[in-house]
Amino acid sequence: MKNLTMAIVLLMCSVSIFAEKLVTDNKKLTIADGEKVWAGVINDGHLMPFSSDYSMEFYANNKFNQLQPLILTNKGQFVWSEKPFKFELKGNELVIYDLYNQSFSGKSGNTLAEVQRYVRQKYFPASGKLPDTLLFSKPQYNTWIELTYNQNQADILKYAKNIISNGLPPGVIMIDDTWQEDCGLWQFHPGRFPNPKEMIDQLHQMGFKVMVWVCPFVSADQTLLYTHLKKSKAFLLERKNATDTWETQTKPLMVEWWNGQSAVLDFSNQTAVDWFNSELDRLVADYGVDGFKFDAGDMEFYPANGISKKDITPNMHAELYAQFGLRFPLNEYRACWKMGGQPLAQRLLDKAHTWIDLQKLVPNMILEGLCGYTFSCPDMIGGGLWTSFSDKSTLDQDLIVRSAQCHALMPMMQFSVAPWRILDSVHLGIIKKAVEIRTKFTPLILQLAHESAKTGEPILKSMEFVFPNQGFEETINQFMLGDKILVAPMMEKTNMRNVKLPKGNWVDDLGKKYRGNQTVKMMVPLDRLVYFVLQK
Repeated sequence: MKNLTMAIVLLMCSVSIFAEKLVTDNKKLTIADGEKVWAGVINDGHLMPFSSDYSMEFYANNKFNQLQPLILTNKGQFVWSEKPFKFELKGNELVIYDLYNQSFSGKSGNTLAEVQRYVRQKYFPASGKLPDTLLFSKPQYNTWIELTYNQNQADILKYAKNIISNGLPPGVIMIDDTWQEDCGLWQFHPGRFPNPKEMIDQLHQMGFKVMVWVCPFVSADQTLLYTHLKKSKAFLLERKNATDTWETQTKPLMVEWWNGQSAVLDFSNQTAVDWFNSELDRLVADYGVDGFKFDAGDMEFYPANGISKKDITPNMHAELYAQFGLRFPLNEYRACWKMGGQPLAQRLLDKAHTWIDLQKLVPNMILEGLCGYTFSCPDMIGGGLWTSFSDKSTLDQDLIVRSAQCHALMPMMQFSVAPWRILDSVHLGIIKKAVEIRTKFTPLILQLAHESAKTGEPILKSMEFVFPNQGFEETINQFMLGDKILVAPMMEKTNMRNVKLPKGNWVDDLGKKYRGNQTVKMMVPLDRLVYFVLQK
């Protein structure tokens, strides 16, 4: 690792694009009074724009969600790095520690939108491709909260049938962890799935597409498989001494993760890539699986005492894992590095069943769009932590409803806990109303998704992105769907909220007209999702 270096970039407001500089000198980036900063740390999006000191090292630290090696300000400044770097924000001083001499900084335009468009076109351009549009056009359904570690054929079919019988539309259904015999042994568990091909055929007939959960781990308990892959050195290897190399070592490193200890595939070795691809292709061919939930792509699973065939960073290991999703239009990732602009569905880290975590969805989703992860999903409705749902008496039905409303006009919405099981008829009816609102706006969502595939433009945008210099820098409880739909979901346990309207003429969800450039106090009963349409 090279010596730490730092960078100074001068603000030049009169020039549209200030020449980029490689960060090679002792430099700092000066933040003017009123200038706001965002950084590509998705799980900290609710802290942005930063209102206090903050530091982050991108090396091997993804905070269990997506990362993008990017810093932006609403006055046009940026930092981009091809490899991990560290930064510290202290007051009006942003210090860049470039670990690999791969960082660039500069200025483009004078607004958040102008600089974001510049960096995405140069550093993470749109691929021109989309994930499967069913991920946008219908709600998604993940079996995790309902079945956790007991994924089984009978209950999955029951879950799917109940979706339809309760008046919700079929979409993508994701079969989560423990459908398989073991990690690495990607066969449906014969005791819990007596006829998986028949199950998937039935799901297809009901109108679903089917994804299954996978990870880059292989259990050492699967002796024949483990031994076979060990011989070909397909795993990350253990480093016992500083002089150990890939050529001299043969013992796989046992990596600790949430399901125990396993060997982790080394995708810098083509042998591991070919084996994993063959397993995915077999699941498609043998069972009719439509796509995959690629979990556990976290950088922390490639620790310093691991040796890979190619000498690459943990960040690059995460990037290599993310590239498998490019082969399948139906995909989902929770952890990623430098994959902005690519046709990958990205999901926020599992949130708790709390109002505090609900309030994180909008700012974190705004940051997804700024970082090029425009095809994004705001976790699971009501929260994605299964332990939150172990005691039905502690659940807040209003929170489930407000969560669904928050999802409704985001790029994707995903159910997991079965609303018909935990909600009374009134709350369930409001959930259906939220889905109906989404259906009304689905043509626009799909249009914006197709445009994003071509240009990289975010689908979900901050107020500051669309309406710069109108005082929206720190507005993180409302967002724009495209450039004309202002969405103001309720994220607190109350029925009153303020909505800040930009300049222009607006019409709300009830047809009431408003002149912009004002803050409106609104009554929001539980069955209402507030949104405004900008008039010509």
